[in-house]
Parts: sequence; C-alpha cells; structure tokens
Amino acid sequence: MATIEECRDALEKLSDNMRGAEGGVREAAAMERSVSCHVTDLDVTFVGRMTGGRIVVDETLPGAPPKKAQIRLAMAGDDLVALVDGELHFAKAWGSGRVRLEANLVDLFKLRKLL
Repeated sequence: MATIEECRDALEKLSDNMRGAEGGVREAAAMERSVSCHVTDLDVTFVGRMTGGRIVVDETLPGAPPKKAQIRLAMAGDDLVALVDGELHFAKAWGSGRVRLEANLVDLFKLRKLL
C-alpha cells in the first residue's frame, strides 16, 4: 500500500508533467480550478488548486474532502502512484471504477486531454 508521502510525491510528479506539457495538454493544464484527491485506502484528501499549469497541494486532510472542489479525484494510493508512473491507464481505471473523477462537463472535456 502506498504511503501518504508516496501519494504526495506522485501528485508532485503529475504537476511537473503538466507544467512541461505542450499543445492541447498545456491548454488543459492551464485551467484555474480547485482540486481534491481523496486517497481512499489511506482515508486522506489532498486539497489544493490547479493553477499556472501545475497542481499546488495546500493541505493534506484526514477523511473525505471537507468541501466540494471543482475537480475531484478518488482512488487507492497504489492506483494514484501507478497512474502517474504510467503503469495504469486512466480510461481503464476509470471505466472499471478504480478511479473516480468528478467535474463539470466543460472541465471533463478539457481534462480528457490530460488523461
């Protein structure tokens, strides 16, 4: 099982990947949105913002997200690490229910370029 530190590192790596993106991916990463990532097996939530082409994690909180972020992810820690490392394909994980992504429809269309 991935640790809180490994999950935070995975989010940092994702953020770094987003910052170096080009074209449509860069445009999608440039959105300004609140973000939460609930790591279900650890029962912690990383809360922050997507800003300046990066994900900035402001807090790590126990339990489910205290308020509804504009972009919400939920998954096990191992799945988060595997997604960022390229070992797990997002569409398969989402389709099988291993990963939950919630956002408004417009944001979902933009986010698909990142995924």
